[in-house]
Amino acid sequence: METIHTLSELLRNSDCQFKIFDLGRRIKVIDNQTFEQIEKGYQPYPFPLQRKAHIAIAYWNQAKQPWIWFLKFELDERGLLKQADIGNFIKFVVEAMGTRLSQEMSEDQQQKLANNPYTFKPAEDKMAVFHSQIRADLDLPCSQYYEHAQHYFKAGLGWQNWQTVGLQGITDICARLGIDQNGVEVRKALPHLPSEPLYALLGALEHNDLPEKLAMRIAELAQAEIDSPEPDLFLLSALMRALSGAERHISAPILEQVLNSPRLSHQEVLIGTAGRSWHLLTDVSVAERFLVRLAQTGNQSLFNQLFADLVMLPELRLVLLPLLHSTPSPELAQALLNLQQSAKA
Repeated sequence: METIHTLSELLRNSDCQFKIFDLGRRIKVIDNQTFEQIEKGYQPYPFPLQRKAHIAIAYWNQAKQPWIWFLKFELDERGLLKQADIGNFIKFVVEAMGTRLSQEMSEDQQQKLANNPYTFKPAEDKMAVFHSQIRADLDLPCSQYYEHAQHYFKAGLGWQNWQTVGLQGITDICARLGIDQNGVEVRKALPHLPSEPLYALLGALEHNDLPEKLAMRIAELAQAEIDSPEPDLFLLSALMRALSGAERHISAPILEQVLNSPRLSHQEVLIGTAGRSWHLLTDVSVAERFLVRLAQTGNQSLFNQLFADLVMLPELRLVLLPLLHSTPSPELAQALLNLQQSAKA
């Protein structure tokens, strides 16, 4: 039998179609060709989190009912997947299922495959978003909660009667913003929502590309918090994370205003920016101001953690590394010095 070196080969040989997602930060599709380059060690993993790749692989045959693997792989210091780990996982798959994957798995096979060090279980809210997205991608039916959630967001239940609205219904709506007037209804509903459904909605929107009008409405709500004499910093953080799928001209001015204010640069807001809106830090001056605010929190361990995490992102590495050797603000210089000392310890 010909040796199989990558998961992409294994899936293609099984006559399966497949789609790869990053599940560590925002739920983002990784192009199949790019993923094969990553598997072969030709390019770094694009969205590392805590020096790991958190991957979902959905594959399907003609029946279009997807099978899904949730996989977590360590990355080396260059951000590359370790070839040995890919090879080991392929061995687990082949031992459990053989080299043809497009068959139903027995309970015994499932148990055999589950018993490996590379699978992980995503958080419940992320799992809900992911399932909604993959079902929307494959044009599969929504969950049983979809219509009820739609009814709520059209003000059909009364805004206070959110308790029967399922999270899966909300994520189904967010995965289908372009159909059934969902984007419009969500936009209209936003100012009326009590905090529980509002936070659930914003959490689901973090993983979607936003229509412009919806993004602008969320930005207006964020602006209202920025302008408030007593801003709700947790709400501001949730609104900013939801804007991570907005066009840059909408999300970047919000972040800039926040970074201009010591009061608004709460660590919750900074953590959300690092986790969801890191692409806004590709501008060197924004990245530097972000790190200054992070240094000013006085939380050195958080500074170390976020800097180490962000510098692993290929698009930020060449933005952040030069700051180690420049002459930034005194607080940032001290935080970077402490970071380097802790790395040597």
